[in-house]
Amino acid sequence: MKFWHISISRRSLTIAAALVGVLSLAIGAHAALNKRALDAAKAIASEQGADTAGKASRIALVIGNGHYPDANAPLAQPINDARALTASLRQSGFDVDVIEDATKDDMRRAVARMKSRIKKDSVVMLFFGGYGVQAGRESYMIPVDAKIWKEFDVRRDGVSVESVLSAMKEQGARAKLVVIDASRRNPYERRFRAYSHGLAPIVAPDNALILSSATPGKVADDSKAPNSVLMTELLTHLNPELTGIEAAFNKTRIAISRASEGEQVPSVSSSLLEDVTFAAMANAGS
Repeated sequence: MKFWHISISRRSLTIAAALVGVLSLAIGAHAALNKRALDAAKAIASEQGADTAGKASRIALVIGNGHYPDANAPLAQPINDARALTASLRQSGFDVDVIEDATKDDMRRAVARMKSRIKKDSVVMLFFGGYGVQAGRESYMIPVDAKIWKEFDVRRDGVSVESVLSAMKEQGARAKLVVIDASRRNPYERRFRAYSHGLAPIVAPDNALILSSATPGKVADDSKAPNSVLMTELLTHLNPELTGIEAAFNKTRIAISRASEGEQVPSVSSSLLEDVTFAAMANAGS
């Protein structure tokens, strides 16, 4: 039987040890890089999640109704107003659901969508431009497919502003903002005895701010401008330099009242416990 004698020199051993060391260093460096990449990915995901959560806390439902079959002519301003306000709100970080020429089903589905997205820290805004009717001490937003001949029809086909405010409150919205530009003389006013001009007073629930285009019970005529007077002034004053939304609403009311020499006086009702800023990168409240 033969035995083979293998001789390994010290130099070979040294080289092998060096290679093992280099390999170990490479493996360690690779693991460190992987850990750094993982940590960075987690940090980015965390920032994106926080950013998304911040944006989700600002919700708006914007409705512009202009084409009513019972009216002699379409209303041009509500749709223009809805589009202009939507652009402004989105720049301020609002998640906006905008609908135009909404039917009764459109409006009720939109309210349900809004309700499902409200969280405890949400700032929620409702805008409606179109025809509004008061019935039973409530103010109703009228969809384009409403069939109104008596007061019951208003309750059946309309969506009350108060019901939307109640939905916001039920979901625990942090602040509730409402802008109603619907104090127009409408095509239903002579169809039932109990009709009253304009809108009913809208009572603000806790931590709410409500702006309507005219004093309760009054009507306002549309101008020939592309946007309503209310929206024009609101967008002028709705900017990040103001201290908050309540200041914007009040400045809007004063500007319209002065410009019309008291003929049109918007109504502002507030029960805000904290003001709301509209700066794009600001928190929902300040």
